This record gives sequence, structure tokens and C-alpha cells, in this order.
Amino acid sequence: MFYIGGLSFNFARNPYYRSSYAYAATHSIPDYVSPGCNALKKTLLQRERTNVERLLKPIKDSWLENHGPMFTKVIDGLGEFKDKHYIAGVLKDAIKGIGHEKVIQVITNNASVMKSAGALIEGEYPKIFWTPCVVHTLNLVLKNIYAAKSTEKNEVTYKECSWITCIADDASFIYVFIMNHSMRLAMFNEFCPLKLLQVADTRFASVVVMLKRLKLIKRCLQAMAISDQWASYKEDNVGKAQKVKDMILSDRWWNIVDYILEFTATIYDMLRAVDIDRPCLHLVYEMWDSMKEKVKAAIYQHEGLEDDEYSLFF
Repeated sequence: MFYIGGLSFNFARNPYYRSSYAYAATHSIPDYVSPGCNALKKTLLQRERTNVERLLKPIKDSWLENHGPMFTKVIDGLGEFKDKHYIAGVLKDAIKGIGHEKVIQVITNNASVMKSAGALIEGEYPKIFWTPCVVHTLNLVLKNIYAAKSTEKNEVTYKECSWITCIADDASFIYVFIMNHSMRLAMFNEFCPLKLLQVADTRFASVVVMLKRLKLIKRCLQAMAISDQWASYKEDNVGKAQKVKDMILSDRWWNIVDYILEFTATIYDMLRAVDIDRPCLHLVYEMWDSMKEKVKAAIYQHEGLEDDEYSLFF
């Protein structure tokens, strides 16, 4: 069934799939006929939708007093020009479907078009507020720290943070050097039971995840770099191999990695704490202030500054 039907193997974890087999194994149902294609597409689908709406009705009825979360719908925007008017229109339709008196907030990512759409919503509904997503905000913070860009308006920040970008580039260089060659990868696997991680750029805090993994396997990487296998392996680009070895064995390089992870750890921790499916807005403001204080403490300790002194980097 799985192989011929091309079903995802994760479907084996589906609780309804497992319970249906458990039920069939413990009950005598000789006249049962499994539902056909048309019944699944029409009759049973509509029946299940009605059932879900019935289950959700108590949540909807409580919305004037409580704010229980509920998924309502998804919009297929393929082929649409997603300017502020289109996005605001989609949001207005959702607000009307719920009832504007029950809506207190619209949350989107930080894109400028989303901010403009939020302004249109606030203009039409003065009691509804637009808020940028906290998780996306924190991810942008980490991206700006790890990938500082040199622009006319950003010269000071780039000067203060570009060394972090260099370390992030070094980490990617190590990853590519090892993972993009079968012999080097085989050597790495011999010394390290864990895998190197390079998370996709679209994932939150991808560079942090990669650096944390490098730190975790530091001893394995160093053992590989000083091994007989590394010394005897003849690589076409000897310069790259030497550069990787120098970084892996450099205490100074690892100390910088430790410092970067130390002062960004509290930002990463807050990102993970709020990236959940439970309401946490009431916790955000205190967490935000605490996060900034911890970042400051880590930087000031590293720079040997007192609390009332000035740190340009901070």
C-alpha cells in the first residue's frame, strides 16, 4: 500500500492510521467495505468538515471573552500580485468572517508590504493593531549580526560586525570543504559520530545552528586534522586543506566562535521560546528586556567594561 501508492513513510506515525488497524485487529467486521474514491472526495469530506466545525464552535462562541487559537483557512495566492492592497483585502475578508469586534491584532512578518497592509487595516479598524512577528524580527536580528552588509547608511555597523561575518564564512568554508568531497567526508565520518549541519538560509538562525554543531564536534575535527589520514591524503588544492586545518586547530578561532555564540545565545533562546503554537505575547516584553540585558552583560564582560561605560559594538 505504501510503496505502490507512493505514500509518505511519515504516514505510518499518523494516529488515525494506527488506531484504525488496531480497531480492525480486535473487532469482527465481516461486512465492512472501505470507502471509495468518490465518497472520500465528497460525502465523507463534507461530513468531516461539518464535524470539525461542530468541534470548533465552542471556541468561536468564547471569542468575546477569551482568545483561544484556531486555524480558520489558508489562502492560495499563486499568481496574485501581492501588494499592500491585495494583502489588506485578504486580511479584511478574514476579519469580516470572524467579526471585527472579536479581533484585536493582526500579525505578519516584517516585510515593508506587510507593514503597509497593516497600516491599511489599522486605518479601517482603529481597535485592531498590526504587530510584526517576534520570531521573524529575532531572525532578522541574527541575520544582520552574522551577515553584516556594507552600505552607505550602514558603515559603522559593518565596521563593528564584519568580523562576525568572516567567522560565519569560515564555518561555511569548513562545511563545504568536508562535505563536498567523498574522501574527506569518509575521513570525517571515521572520526565523528555526528553530522555537520548547514541549515537552509530560509530557516531561522541557520548560522547559529551551524556554529553550535561545529563547537559540539570540535574535538573530532581536531583529531581528524592531526591524524595520519589527513597528513597522507593528497589534495589537489593544498592551500584550502591547510586553511581548514589552521582554523580547526586555532584556539583563537574557537575563542571567537565561543564569544559569538555566548552573546547571541540569549537571542537564539528567545527565538526558540516564542516560536511555538501557544499564545506568548504576554511574555514577550519582559523576555525582550531580559534578552538585551544578557547580551549587554556578555559583551561588557568580554570587553572588560563597567555597566555605566560605553561600548560601540553593543
